[in-house]
Amino acid sequence: MYKIILTLCLLSFNFLIAGILQDAIDKAAEGSILKLPKGVYNGSIIINKPISIIGKEDGVIINGEGTGTVVEIKSPYVTLKNLTIVNSGNRHDKIDAAIKLSNSKQSEISNCIIKDSLFGIDVAMTNNSIISNNYITSKDLELGLRGDGLRLWYSNDNIVKNNKVIKSRDMVVWYSHGNDISDNFGEYNRYSLHFMYAGKNFVRNNTYQYNSVGIFFMYSKDTIATGNIIKSSLGATGMGIGLKDVSNFTLKDNTVIYNAQGIYIDRSPFEPDSKNWVENNKILYNSEAIHFHSLSENNVIKGNTILGNIEDIINDSRGAKTDENDIEGNYWDNYEGFDKNADNIGDTPHKVYQYADQLWMYNKDVKFFYGSPVITLLNFLAKLAPFSQPAFLMQDPKPKLKM
Repeated sequence: MYKIILTLCLLSFNFLIAGILQDAIDKAAEGSILKLPKGVYNGSIIINKPISIIGKEDGVIINGEGTGTVVEIKSPYVTLKNLTIVNSGNRHDKIDAAIKLSNSKQSEISNCIIKDSLFGIDVAMTNNSIISNNYITSKDLELGLRGDGLRLWYSNDNIVKNNKVIKSRDMVVWYSHGNDISDNFGEYNRYSLHFMYAGKNFVRNNTYQYNSVGIFFMYSKDTIATGNIIKSSLGATGMGIGLKDVSNFTLKDNTVIYNAQGIYIDRSPFEPDSKNWVENNKILYNSEAIHFHSLSENNVIKGNTILGNIEDIINDSRGAKTDENDIEGNYWDNYEGFDKNADNIGDTPHKVYQYADQLWMYNKDVKFFYGSPVITLLNFLAKLAPFSQPAFLMQDPKPKLKM
């Protein structure tokens, strides 16, 4: 396709250029490339044809002036690059965003800076597109009042890569399949990555820190999460990775460190005759390494390093059936057995029981004292001379002696 390159020449780069960008878009032929020089351009832009808008230099700003969505894309084959997009409206019911991309395909949003916008990039019913190398932050509001930094809604086979989402609310992947989400960074959000009703996504090499929850998968299936680092999730229930009603998931080679709950498993796998695989992860220095809630059986938990956690296995539901998971070949730093033949496999199984921990697991008021000298003493005495029958949680028949 023959491309017409339009260069907007401005007399001044530092004042608001009312209407000039929308006018240029309306007059451009399909396939045009608009190269914008430094300046501040009015927002409330609507793009309804295949074009590219590229900032020629730093300081190309599109300002929404606090009203509505700043840039709305309603066409396939649209590219936005090297732009700073600021100051959306503040209405949640309208999903006021820096960028809305809907009913599109093979579009690209990259190298953009998004600030002071309620929602960052809202992607709906868009396929085979690229969202990469963007910096996204929300308005200066309380956590629950911010909008989502990046949201995929009924959007498939997209690449979401190298984005930074900071002080937003969530990054959401709902009803969306086959997306590659890699090398992103999230900090001081609520859910750094939240999946619902999604499948066959590939989540790799992301880093999430100081969020309420790192990655949470709900009502989803057929997804791989590998090479991610989730650390320092905030609060008494700060979570690294959560699985809720999911099936055929693989969590592999992730590092989950300094969280209240490392890996949380709730009624997963969900579908009959299915499994989840939790393999070769480093689960380090969390309050709880693996927390089971509700019925959770048929998980394959192998080759993980479980080190420095206050509790290795937690079962807060009497019917969770933690002993009916395939748990084998993990490194447990509190294993008390020997390896006489030096094959790096313990001579006796590593068994985990529930002792006085029942006090805090079934009574949330007591959890306030968890880790205190009193609970520690009760736990120690219960292991020496149990005053009630301890509950058997699980065993690893082939624990590793070395990492």
